[in-house]
Amino acid sequence: MRQRILKALRSWMAAKGLDGILVTSPHNRFYLSGFLAEDMGIEESAGALLVLRRQHLLLTDGRYREQAEREAPGWHVIVYKNLAQGVREAVEGLGIGSLAYEPRFLSCAAMRSLEKALPGVRWMDSKGFLDGKRAVKSDAEVEAIREAIAVAEEVMEEAGKRVVPGVIERELAAWIVQELSVRSQGPSFPPIVASGPNAALPHAVPGSRTVAPGDPVIIDLGARVRGYCSDMTRTFFAGGPGGRMAEVYRVVREAQVAAIEACVPGATGRAVDRAARQVIAEAGLGEFFVHATGHGVGIAVHEAPSLSKRWRRALRPGMVVTVEPGVYLPGEGGVRLEAMVLVTDEGPVELTGQGGYLQW
Repeated sequence: MRQRILKALRSWMAAKGLDGILVTSPHNRFYLSGFLAEDMGIEESAGALLVLRRQHLLLTDGRYREQAEREAPGWHVIVYKNLAQGVREAVEGLGIGSLAYEPRFLSCAAMRSLEKALPGVRWMDSKGFLDGKRAVKSDAEVEAIREAIAVAEEVMEEAGKRVVPGVIERELAAWIVQELSVRSQGPSFPPIVASGPNAALPHAVPGSRTVAPGDPVIIDLGARVRGYCSDMTRTFFAGGPGGRMAEVYRVVREAQVAAIEACVPGATGRAVDRAARQVIAEAGLGEFFVHATGHGVGIAVHEAPSLSKRWRRALRPGMVVTVEPGVYLPGEGGVRLEAMVLVTDEGPVELTGQGGYLQW
């Protein structure tokens, strides 16, 4: 797969009249090379890739040399003191006149250093070329995602049994992190455990609140396996839901099913979002659905495509997306349900199972 992507990347470079591309996104670095090291931040990177017309180089520092050589066979590993120095030495004498770069993963300070080190080079925004390629998954990538989903579902099932009056949000979240870390490469993002009125906050941070009888409890978690992510959400109730929340749950589940059915090739992200939003609006709860319906998942837990009002591009076979409508009632609580779906020529395939959905 990686050789195929490299070939496509070089064809794109040739069409744009580029001599190479500097890859600083950690997700695209892994996508192209298999190098799994994690960045500590934009100013403390584990390395970069430099893909030229006839060479592909992995630039890193001494801490990662052995890991890079082991995980990225076929890549020439260069140990640098800093990125600008490493790129300058790598291209010296090659007559490089133009390079693409990834502005979302390169600080202004680093860009200035590169321009100073390579004064004759013209730099061009890559416009997310590799991000777009990542949106359509190969069979091997889908299999890795399925494995990550299997771990997430196991942990979610056990977490749901722990939703009882008296449990503390952050204690349940800590248990989830521990289990994901034992069963996989770890969480694909910090898990959410939000109870009672905290469940009205879509990205609540688990705190010291103790779950009370009847509370809605939103649990959002994901695992990482072989570099690929899963992402799923269920809403549980400690001792059964109160009257209004049972109706909210029914509406959100109906909206989710409608949106899943809309995930077909050719449909836009906007159309899928509208399918979910219409169900919730018809129930009189439209103002309480405050985020997009879903997003792509793969090497990153949030990647293309987006199931939102802004995404007018068509879904394609091989895309893996979340479908996660939610309703959030300030001061009262909320419900979110999230499935992962594979877009295929035959229609949507729900990768997450039916476990954890409540029936009344």
